[in-house]
Amino acid sequence: MGEQPIFTTRAHVFQIDPGTKKNWVPASKQAVTVSYFYDVTRSSYRVISVDGAKVIINSTITPNMTFTKTSQKFGQWADSRANTVFGLGFSSEQQLTKFAEKFQEVKEAARVARDKTQEKIESSSSHSQASSVNGTDDEKASHAGVADTHLHLKSENDKLKVALTQSAANVKKWEVELQSLRESNARLAAALQEAAASAEQWRRRFCSGRDNSARLRSKVDALEEQCSEINREKEKNIQLEKRIEELESELREKETELKDLRKQSEIIPQLVSECEYVSEKLEAAERENQTLEDKVQALRSDMEESRFRQHHLKGELRSFLDVLDGRLDDLHDLRRGLSELGADH
Repeated sequence: MGEQPIFTTRAHVFQIDPGTKKNWVPASKQAVTVSYFYDVTRSSYRVISVDGAKVIINSTITPNMTFTKTSQKFGQWADSRANTVFGLGFSSEQQLTKFAEKFQEVKEAARVARDKTQEKIESSSSHSQASSVNGTDDEKASHAGVADTHLHLKSENDKLKVALTQSAANVKKWEVELQSLRESNARLAAALQEAAASAEQWRRRFCSGRDNSARLRSKVDALEEQCSEINREKEKNIQLEKRIEELESELREKETELKDLRKQSEIIPQLVSECEYVSEKLEAAERENQTLEDKVQALRSDMEESRFRQHHLKGELRSFLDVLDGRLDDLHDLRRGLSELGADH
């Protein structure tokens, strides 16, 4: 199945300067992909990073490696096989923490794989020794009895000899790797001493930078205060500009009204003459109205007098009618008397 990626992130890659062993040299111009790969066939883990067509990290993780956080966004580890120290700069502390946790997890898995390999070697060696002893006893028994058993045991012994030879070769290989690891540890110890000296230098620089940062912070606070004042002045200017715009709008309205008044002032003489003409007519109408009121008053007096005369005539008419009614009654009585008299004759 080959190697498979199990974790991927992005970071700026650095390597320790091989000459000074103190300064960092950028291995990439920008953030690149950094991945953990697991080799199923070999049970091994590697950190690999490629910038274009160039491999800038190819580090096999061993149980002896240690990933160290040197700042909130930077971490490093030493690779004795590559004879260098790799550094990674992340964009956030969270990414650095995830990478460090994965490094510890992979390191523990590499340790477990190494222990299993050693157990297999020891088990194979002990099994070979036991098989050799049992083979010798069986040969004695085979000399005593069965030839087929002798042939079978001989075949098993040949297989065990091959296994022992392979185990011995593996032991030599592990001894070579162990010696390489010891040498790597020695170089790593020297590198750690240099790193400690570099860390002290960086600590002094950090203290100096912290003091400079405090001074810069005070300057930044002063600048922020000035910026606040500038912002307040800008707000005032904005308000003044709005007020100016409002006044200009009012001025344009007043100018429009003034133009209208000027147009109206041009027709004022005509209006004045018309007003005088109307006033004369109004005075004439008032005089005529007064005359009409006098006539109406006279007519009202005549009407009152006429009403009084009518009332008096109505009274006289009623009296006349009453007298007439009385005379008519007398006339009727006279007619009845004449009628009765005629009837008697």
